[in-house]
This record gives sequence, structure tokens and C-alpha cells, in this order.
Amino acid sequence: MPAIPRFCLYFLLLSLTGAVYGQATLRAPAYPLITHNPNFSIWSMGDSLAGSPTRHWTETDHDLLGLLRVDGKAYRFLGMEPTLYATVLPAADEADTPVRYTETAPARNWAEPGFDDTDWRTGSPPFADDTLAATAWTSDDLWYRRTFDLDSTNLEDLLLKLRHDDNVTVWLNGEQIYTVNGWQHSYKYLPVPDAAVANLRRAGNVLAIHIRNTAGGQWLDAGLVRRVHRPEEEEITVARQTDVTLTANQTSYAFACGGVDLSVTFTSPLLIEDLTVYARPISYVDVTVTPNDGADHDVDLYFGVSGDIARNTPGQEIKASRHTAGGLSYLRAGTTGQPVLGKKGDDLRIDWGHLYVAGSQEEVLQYPGETEDSWPVFLRRARPRTGPYSGNHAMLSTAADLGVVGAPVSRTFLVGYDEETSINYFGTPLAPWHKKEAETFSELLVTAWEEHDEIIRWVQAFDRELYAEATAAGGPDYADLCVLAYRQAIAAHTLVESPEGELLFLSKENNSNGSINTVDVTYPSAPLFLLYNPDLLKGMLNGIFYYSESGKWQKPFPAHDLGTYPIATGQTYGEDMPVEEAGNMITLTAAIAEREGNADYASQHWSTLTTWAEFLLESGFDPENQLSTDDFSGHLARNANLSVKAIIALAAYGKLAGMLGADSVATVYTTAAEGMARQWMELADDGDHYSLTFENPGTWSQKYNLVWDDLLDLGVFPPEVVETEIAYYLTRQNEFGLPLDSRDTYTKSDWILWTATLAPLPNDFKALMEPVRAFADQTPDRVPLTDWHDTVDARRIGFKARSVVGGYFIKLLKERKR
Repeated sequence: MPAIPRFCLYFLLLSLTGAVYGQATLRAPAYPLITHNPNFSIWSMGDSLAGSPTRHWTETDHDLLGLLRVDGKAYRFLGMEPTLYATVLPAADEADTPVRYTETAPARNWAEPGFDDTDWRTGSPPFADDTLAATAWTSDDLWYRRTFDLDSTNLEDLLLKLRHDDNVTVWLNGEQIYTVNGWQHSYKYLPVPDAAVANLRRAGNVLAIHIRNTAGGQWLDAGLVRRVHRPEEEEITVARQTDVTLTANQTSYAFACGGVDLSVTFTSPLLIEDLTVYARPISYVDVTVTPNDGADHDVDLYFGVSGDIARNTPGQEIKASRHTAGGLSYLRAGTTGQPVLGKKGDDLRIDWGHLYVAGSQEEVLQYPGETEDSWPVFLRRARPRTGPYSGNHAMLSTAADLGVVGAPVSRTFLVGYDEETSINYFGTPLAPWHKKEAETFSELLVTAWEEHDEIIRWVQAFDRELYAEATAAGGPDYADLCVLAYRQAIAAHTLVESPEGELLFLSKENNSNGSINTVDVTYPSAPLFLLYNPDLLKGMLNGIFYYSESGKWQKPFPAHDLGTYPIATGQTYGEDMPVEEAGNMITLTAAIAEREGNADYASQHWSTLTTWAEFLLESGFDPENQLSTDDFSGHLARNANLSVKAIIALAAYGKLAGMLGADSVATVYTTAAEGMARQWMELADDGDHYSLTFENPGTWSQKYNLVWDDLLDLGVFPPEVVETEIAYYLTRQNEFGLPLDSRDTYTKSDWILWTATLAPLPNDFKALMEPVRAFADQTPDRVPLTDWHDTVDARRIGFKARSVVGGYFIKLLKERKR
């Protein structure tokens, strides 16, 4: 038998593993469904698409609902029926109801109904430390009492409605019903124990709360609701899910629904090589029904999209209406108030602009309405009301009668969101990038509809290519991680154009503090954008350069951020990271030059880069006590890895100077960096490895910043530094990865991939990478991928849905460079 050619063997292996289709083989912590930007980001946070409500990345329900009726029997394949709550005791989002409170520790029986609170103050929730407070609260502790009467004590499925920051304990008539340490910046609904419900009375009930602020923001609001049951829910059978596949731009599910098979594919075409296509905040939902028994079946389909996607809190009224354009029927919904750019923060959802759902005018019937007038109308086969809607429980409903199905039948739905205004950029409101393509969103929907087939082919080809290239670079387990990271990393950004005509690609620091355009978030995410569109990396740097060059930021190092999303009017983070951010900005500018083969971008900002380089030359080598990107670990003086960052940045500046013909400057900075590297080896030397901080034996840390020494062809550190570190790291691993350093068992998965990419041998790369893949596959925390987890039990420590996982692509960046 003749030998199989090497390239044929390679593609044979890919086909055997499913890689030809570009699909990951791991179980994702959460599955992206509709992912475009921080405001428009909807996920399935479990294995089964119909096993839980679909949610925004903040874990607030953003309901999508899919029902398929086959021969009269209804199957649910997507999401869950939106929960309807009846108010028992209104929270502040529904009514202004004063309560009693004190900030001085009360007597032990303060939570009992009979306690005398007449000496307490009176105030209205929410209690908070910001402009949204009805009653200001800035002390460490607050005690809250709310007395209320009931029309009836027959309250099944009673729930505590609670929003809090930070640690909270709740009592009902003196009985503790809930306690937790932490914060929740949206309302959560918590079951009230049966014993506490049984203890309710017609008059004189007391809801009592103690809250303690431990750090950061402060907030308290609460109420009581009960879950409303609908008889139609009993008619629905959950579809049997038979498969789920994940590629870079698509998530696909397969189901068995009686005599038919159902496939559902969500496509968010984040094709960042083409900014016109990428910038359209429109996802495709493709549904195909195929008989599985050779018989004909009567089939119709329901697709519901909650109006909650267009509001931040449940109390905001929604207006919705039906329209047509270019052969499409579409529904449009948004808040009545439209508070454009009215809030900033982390755990927030958009409450301005408009949500759109579209389908073929010839194939669908659309109607907006109350939840009660949505999917229940479909199940009853009743005639829906199709006129405009205004209310607090909006559902955008699309029904499609597929008729008698004897062969595969498909329908396509579009789901989009027009922010209309995306960012406040130093006082100027900026429109989303897609306004450059079309003035109206209806035009954009029509274009997206007409290009559906072409875009789906493009997406599938791109996803196959990405998986194949990542597999060649680091193996199928590495390719799985790249697939998992792709949409999440991109969708944590918003694309706009500055008043000066510059591209701005602004990140939101999801689930850490909500900062916009954080430099030390840009730094780890950069490899993905260097690979697929360096202009987007420039868009991540442009705002920081502008902040300094405009004179608005006057320190000799870069700002940490431009504000709190979506308000980019100046740094809001409470402390500078001088060496961190100066090193990041210079290194990334050099990375752009390396990728493009010229230093044109650097030349535009040479004066600023020079200021930062001079700062590092003076203060970067042996850093004073300060924060770095791993700020959750606290301040650190003489940080060896931070010193590496400064040394690499100085060498990178020298390289840029050489590319621009400034040979004498290049010599000065290159020589300085080389000298610092030799001194670094002496100060960090700890025998078989290098220490966490200078002259601190018995400690260690990941020196992930060394990766740029290779990627930028700097050659500042001798090869034995990397060889020594990699050999040591391989002895310090736990089941789910290499700890960040010797202080704790937690890690940052993006940094592990950078550290692994240092490894000269493929087997060492895999040995360091594979535990990260195991973490992603096995973590019990079903939220969008965290980059901060414990290496012993795979649990999330903090963070989710952040762009930094774009750093997973660094191995692919290195291999493509070769």
C-alpha cells in the first residue's frame, strides 16, 4: 500500500475528529446564541437549550422561546416560558413605599413584628450611594423594616424579590428566610420557605433586612411576589435534545419532536475581517424541520423574543409595534422613556434604542403583546391582536405555519438591536458603526436578509478554517478553546467612529468593574485581533492615545481606562497602573508594527510613546509597590513579571525606533533593555526558577509577559530563562491548571495560554494547555467563560464574559508568524 501523503493524512485526521466542520468537542460552560456587543449578548447557560431561560451575560433573563407543534402536540425546544410575577409587596421599581431604617445597631429582637421602630428614620428604597438612590446610604451597615398587610395569606410560590450590594440577611416575621455574602445588581427572585409563608398574617407583617457594605458600591431594595401559573404550560412537552455543536460563529442544536427532527442554528456573524458585516447587530436563527418516520406531519412554529432585552429593570414600560419593509415583517420594541446613555456601570442592561425581530412577510404572522397574549395564543390557536402594544410584560411573537411537512422545511428569523446611540465619548454621543452602512435599521434588516445565504457560507468556511489552523498550531483541545473564546472576546466590545474619524473598538470590562477601554484588558485580548484585523487593535489603542495627546490626561504614563461603560469621559478606576499600562501600550503598538511590517501607526503617536518609554526607563525595571493587571491579587512591590513587561516594552520601543530610522535611539533603548534583562536574572534567581518578586526566595509566578520577546523577535532574555521557567511550571500544576503564582491556587486562563506558548516543545505546550481545556469542559459554574478560576476544583472565582479570552489565540498568532 502506498504511503498516504502527509497533507492528506492531516485532513483525514481532521475529518475523523469532526474538525472539518470547525466544531468544538468540549461541553461549553455556556453557549452563545446572540452575541454582538455588551448590551446585546444572550446565552444558554446549561447543556439543554430548553432546560433554562436564556440570559444576558449578567445572568438576567433575556427570554427567547421556541415551540414546535407537531400533529397537535406542542414541544418546547428553546428557553422556558417567561415567568410572570404578581406583586404582593412592591419593590422600588414599581412603587415609592417608605420604610423604617437605621444605621445604628438595634436591639437583638429588631426583626420581630412587635419591635418598636418609632425612633428609626423613614426613607424610600432604593438605598444606595449613587445618583439613583431614593435614600442615600454610605455607612457600612443598614437595618431595614417594612410593615405590611395582606388581603389574603393564601400565597403559593411566594418569592423574595431582592437586589443588594453587598452582604445581606432577610427575615419575614422574625424568621430568617435568606442570607448571602456578595452582591446582585439586578433583581433576583428567591423562594420563601413554606414555614415563613405559613406564618404570614392579614395585618402587621414585617420584612426585615440587614445589609453590610464591604467594598465598592452600595444598594438595597426588596419586595415580595408570587409566581403566576398558566394552564397552557401543562400542554407543553420538552423536546428531546439529541445534539449541540459549537463553532466560532454558530451554535446549533438538534431535537426529536415526535415524528419530526428539528435543527436550530444561531449565527452571529462576527466576521471581523469585514467591518461592514461584523458591525451589523443582527443574528440569524435558522430552523429546519425534517420528518423522521417517512410520514407527513402537520407542523407549525412559534418564536418569541422578550421585550426585557430592551430594558434594564422590570418596571420600565415597553412599547412595541409591527412593520414591513422589503418583503420582511418585523417587530420593533423599546422603552417608553428612552434614557439614552443615562446610566453607567457593570451589571446593567441597555434601556434605550430598539429591539427588532424579523421574518419573511409571506411566511410569518407577527404580533406584539403581553406575555399572556403571546405563546398561550399560539397554543390555543386563537387569533392574536396585531396592533401596537404598551406595557410591562412585552413579548414579540412570530408564528409560522409550515403546513403539511413531508420533506425538510426551513424558516429564518432575524433578531437585531439598534442602540441608535452607543457611547458618550468625551461629551460627544457616538452612533453605532452600522449607521455608516444604512441610515435606518429596517434597511439593515433587509440587507442582512438578502445576504443570508452568502453570509452563512462565509461563516461556515471561516469557522472550518479557524478550527483547522488552531488544530495545526496546538492540537484539537487548543482549537476547542479558540472556538469557545471567539464570540465572547469580540462581543465584549462596541465599534464606533470618533469625532476625528478614527475607528474606536471599545471594550467593556464585564463582571469586574464595568470600565470602558481598559488598557490591561486590551493587552490580554490582543492576539485575536492581531490575527484577524489589526485595525481593531488600533481601535482599542486610539482612545487612550487621544486621552493623552488631547491634554485631558497629563501623567507620563497611560490611563487605566476611559471611564465606565458606556460613558468614556475620563478614567474612573480609583488607582493608576503606571508600569502596567505604559508597558502594554508600547508593546501592543510594536505588535501592530510587526504584524503590518511597518511602524506607520507608531509614528503617528511617537511623542506620546517616547514619554511613556522614558517613564519606563526611569521607573519600570524595579517597580514600586503598585497594582498590575492582576489587581485582584493586590499591590506588589518589585514584581518580577511586571519588570519583564517594562523590559520588553523598552526593547519594543527600540525596535520601533529602528523601523522609523532612528538608529541611535534604537541602540540606547535596546542596550538598556538587554542590561536590565541580565540584572533581572540576578535579582529574580531562585535556583530552579525565578521568583515572584526580586530577592524573595521560595516564591514563583507565571512570567507570561516573556512571550513578546519571541513574538516581536526581540531576543532580550536568553533562552535558558524560558527553559528554566517552563520546567518548573510543569512541576507546579494542579488538575485544572497552573496557579497564577505561589500565593494561591487560583489562576488566569488567558495567562496560562501565554505561558504555555513560551514552551519550546509541543508536548510542554499541551501539558500546560490541556488542564485549561479540562476546566472549561468540567467547571460547575454555567456562565459565559470565566478567565479566573481555581485550579483545584475548577470553580469560578470571579469574572465572566470578558474579552481577555481573546488571549487564547496567542499560540495561533505565534505559529502563523513562523
